[in-house]
Amino acid sequence: MSKFYFLFLIFLTMYSVHAQHTNILISTTDSPNEPSILINPKNTQEIVAGANLNNVYVSDDGGVTWTEGKMSSSYGVWGDPVIGVDTAGAFYFFHLSNPPSGNLIDRIVCQKLDSLTGTWSDGTFTGLNGTKAQDKQWVAVDRNTNAMYLTWTQFDEYGSTISTDSSNIMFSKSLDGGLTWSAALRINEVAGDCIDSDETTEGAVPAVGPNGEVYVAWTGPEGIVFDRSLDGGTTWLDNDIFISDQIGGWDFYVPGTNRCNGLPVTDCDLSGGPNHGAIYVNWTDQRNGSHNTDVFLSKSTDGGNTWSAPVKVNDDTTGKHQFFTWMDIDQATGYLWFVWYDRRNYDDNRTDVYMAVSKDGGSTFENFRVSESPFTPSESIFFGDYTNVSAHNGVVRPIWGRMDLSVQSIYSAIIDTAAISGIETEPMISGQIDIYPNPSADIFMASYKLHEYMTVDVSIINAMGQIVAIVLQEEQGPGRHNLQISGEEYGLQSGYYTLRIHSNEVNLTKGFVIY
Repeated sequence: MSKFYFLFLIFLTMYSVHAQHTNILISTTDSPNEPSILINPKNTQEIVAGANLNNVYVSDDGGVTWTEGKMSSSYGVWGDPVIGVDTAGAFYFFHLSNPPSGNLIDRIVCQKLDSLTGTWSDGTFTGLNGTKAQDKQWVAVDRNTNAMYLTWTQFDEYGSTISTDSSNIMFSKSLDGGLTWSAALRINEVAGDCIDSDETTEGAVPAVGPNGEVYVAWTGPEGIVFDRSLDGGTTWLDNDIFISDQIGGWDFYVPGTNRCNGLPVTDCDLSGGPNHGAIYVNWTDQRNGSHNTDVFLSKSTDGGNTWSAPVKVNDDTTGKHQFFTWMDIDQATGYLWFVWYDRRNYDDNRTDVYMAVSKDGGSTFENFRVSESPFTPSESIFFGDYTNVSAHNGVVRPIWGRMDLSVQSIYSAIIDTAAISGIETEPMISGQIDIYPNPSADIFMASYKLHEYMTVDVSIINAMGQIVAIVLQEEQGPGRHNLQISGEEYGLQSGYYTLRIHSNEVNLTKGFVIY
C-alpha cells in the first residue's frame, strides 16, 4: 500500500508559521560554482540552471529533479553561465568563450536549446573586438517583442594596470531568437580601469520597462549609476544617472571567500500592480563597517531619473556579513524576492542561505532562512561571484553554491510561498509542520490538536496553487487528531505540493515533494 511515510508534527503553541523549505542537491560534479537559474514563465515546471565552467541542468518537474549535462561549442565554454528564456519558452545559455584559436574570453556566446531533441546549438556570438576581453554578461527578454538585450563589461586588457587601458559597459541585442546580434555598443559615460576591482565598470544586468525601455545599472569609479534607452538600445543617455555611493567599493573582503563582490542587480516591475513600472537596484556593500556587509535596495518610480535612498534588506542587527545577493521580481504578483549568504547566527565563518520577500515595493522585507544547514567556505577554493533566484506566479527557486569539507556543490530549494510570503490572507495562528522523510512518496501521516469543536478542512495544493485533493471536511472535537493520507489514492504525481490544514482556529501550510 505504501512505500514511504511523511510524519507531520503540528504544534499549536506559537503565533507564526516557521517554514521549512526542501533543499534540492543539483550537483557536486566538477566543483560547480557561480550558478544561475531561470523558470519558464509559460510553464513553471520547466527550469534551466547553469554553473561554472560548462555545467547545465534541466528540470521538467519544477526543480524537484534535475538532468545534468555539459555545454560545448566551437567557440569554447569558459564560465559565467547566464540563462535566458524567450516568449516561446525556448531557453538560451550565455557564457564566456575559449576558442581554439584567438584569445580567451574574446566574445559572449549564446547557445539555444532545442526542446524536441534536448540538444544545444553550437551558438552565435557578439562582442568580438580584437584582443579585448568580454566578461560578466547578463540578458533580459522583452516579453512583448521577444527582443533579447545583452550587457557586459569589455576590458581593453583584463587585469592591466596601465592607465590608458579601460573597461566599459557594452550592449548588444538580438531580434531573431539569438541567430544574429547587433554590433556591440558602449553605453557608459565614464570608463573604468582594467584591474577587476572597485574602479572597474562591472555589474551590468539589464531589465525591460513597461513600454519596452531598456534599463541597466552598474558600478565602478562613479559608484552605482544607471542608464536607459527608449528606442530598443539604439541611443542611450549622454550622462549616467547616479544612484548611490558603494561605500567600501564593490570589491571587498569577507572571511572564508576567495573573493567577494557587491555588484548590482537591476529589475523592473511589469506586474500591473501598484508598483508597475518601478525600477529596483539591489547590491551589497560595507557602509556599516568592514565586518558588517549588508544587502541594500534603491528604487525609482520615474523611469530612473531619481532614486530613493538605499534601504537595508536584511533585518538582523548582529553586525555580521550578508553577501552575494541577487534579486528577481515575480511579474505575476509584483513581489520582490532576494537571496544571499548570511552569517547572522554564528561567530565564525559558518554560512547560511537567507531569502527575503517584499510585497509592498521595497517598503518592508520578510527575511527567512532557506538552507537546511550551514556550511563553511574556504579562501583557498574559488567560490564564484554570485547566487541567483527566479520567480514566477508564486513559484520561487533560488540557487546557490556551498562547500562541505572542500567539496563544492550546487543547491536549489522548493520555496513554500504559502507559508513564507503570506499569500494566505487568513490569519495563521500557530504551528510548525515537520516532514520526514522529504522528498518521499505515497503515505502521509498528520497529527494536529484542536482546542474546541470546529470544522476542519485538509487539502493538498499543487505547485501552481491549485487545490488537487480535499482530504477532509468535517467537524471535529477538542484533542489530538491523526490522519493517514495516501498520495496514490488522490492521484498525486511526482512534484511539489502543499498540505493545508484550515479551520477557524488553525491555518497551517507545509510543502512536500513526491518523487
